[in-house]
Amino acid sequence: YNIGGHNELANIDVVRTVCAILDRLRPRADGRPYAEQISSVADRPGHDKRYAIDATRIGDELGWTPAETFATGLEKTVRWYLDNDAWWRPLVEEKAAERRGIAA
Repeated sequence: YNIGGHNELANIDVVRTVCAILDRLRPRADGRPYAEQISSVADRPGHDKRYAIDATRIGDELGWTPAETFATGLEKTVRWYLDNDAWWRPLVEEKAAERRGIAA
């Protein structure tokens, strides 16, 4: 089954939403919006502009519906990362010297 929230958003819209959540929950020290840090990069072959999952089958066959909206689930996710940086920060720092996002 595909499990999704019946949403189809462009990646930039997801990024802007994360920035807005951060503006509310942990404003930057300089008071400027996080969205000012967004910059575009050249597209790569196969680079997705959006993600869409058709969750019709799980709803039809099992009666499943999401308990969260995209907005509430994303905010909970951002809050988790803000509250648990002692868990994830060492992992990021360990990999900081490696190149990310580029296929070999």
